[in-house]
Amino acid sequence: MEGESRLQRFFHHVRRDWQIYLMLLPTIVWFIVFLYKPMYGLQIAFKDYSIFRGVANSPWIGFEHFEHLFSDDQFIRAFWNTIKISALNLIFGFPAPIILALMFNEILHATYKKTAQTIVYLPHFISSVIIAGIVITAFSPSVGIVNTVLGWFGIDSIYFLTKPEWFRPIFVGTGIWQEAGFGSIVFLAAIAGVNPSLYESAVVDGANRWQMMWKITIPSILPTILIMLIIRIGNVMEVSFELIILLYQPATYSTADVVNTFVYRQGLQSGQYDFAAAAGLFNAVVAFVLVMITNTLSRRYTRTSLW
Repeated sequence: MEGESRLQRFFHHVRRDWQIYLMLLPTIVWFIVFLYKPMYGLQIAFKDYSIFRGVANSPWIGFEHFEHLFSDDQFIRAFWNTIKISALNLIFGFPAPIILALMFNEILHATYKKTAQTIVYLPHFISSVIIAGIVITAFSPSVGIVNTVLGWFGIDSIYFLTKPEWFRPIFVGTGIWQEAGFGSIVFLAAIAGVNPSLYESAVVDGANRWQMMWKITIPSILPTILIMLIIRIGNVMEVSFELIILLYQPATYSTADVVNTFVYRQGLQSGQYDFAAAAGLFNAVVAFVLVMITNTLSRRYTRTSLW
């Protein structure tokens, strides 16, 4: 009886708010077609997959691919590279849009504020291929602006993109330049929702702009920061695949090769679809566990969470 009443309430809501559900329908269809339907193919991670036999007729081999995976030096290297690059992105990349949003909030001149925002938003809308081309040109040993400036100080040219130790700083810095501006929009929206009376009371009490930022703005947007942090940690295994593919090369595999590029090489280039599926599935499981842990800790200690 309780199940029927819930079903009746659901259909009542659908009839009442059918326009909203209609707007939601394309998103639901997209998720089903491109995210949930392909999950059927994950079973090849447990099979000796053959494209001629198909998914259903390929024989089961259990966890053999995973055993091979965890004993593969290249995969272990790719896994730790993913963790290290993601850690750098969290430490330096996550605070960047928050700092930008706080800085934009302090700009009082409307025209200057809009111009600055437009400039920092633009890289987000540039293709990763073009971004990679800009980076390759900027760090070129012959015509790159970076080596040109180093030459002014008598420093010999450095081929940065062939040096494993330089790949991570360049990659993380490029990501911040490309995404920090656009990412600040979420935090600017949160700042816009802060009650203006709090600032008015602070002015009456003699607080300056710096004090108002630390005592009012940041605490007010803290729930938004935590939600975005949980989402960011959920994507910790999804390092920007396209940019790495465009920038890395065998000389920098030791620091640049990540799980996604490993899956690309094993699956598309080597044709080991089952082995690549096992690596991809492991990647997804780790990301899921990280989201669950982070969400649970956030809900327990801050009462802010995704669910």
